[in-house]
Amino acid sequence: MCLGIPGQIIEITDIQNKLAVVDIGGVKRQVNIACIVDEQHPPEACVGDWVLVHVGFAMNRINEQEAAETLQLLQEIANI
Repeated sequence: MCLGIPGQIIEITDIQNKLAVVDIGGVKRQVNIACIVDEQHPPEACVGDWVLVHVGFAMNRINEQEAAETLQLLQEIANI
């Protein structure tokens, strides 16, 4: 089992190499977005997308509500 952490893409830093900056709870990280782009959703269309990040890769897009619920659950777990 892997753990994907929700984050929001705030900037595309390298279209050719499919790299973007994701904001994860105020922490900004560069991630690879190759798994979530295609002809219908190119890299430049990803700004603002919520994604699940695992080991430096955006694994899939999620909606904002899913992201908020997951972040809330992670916060609750951290406070146990």
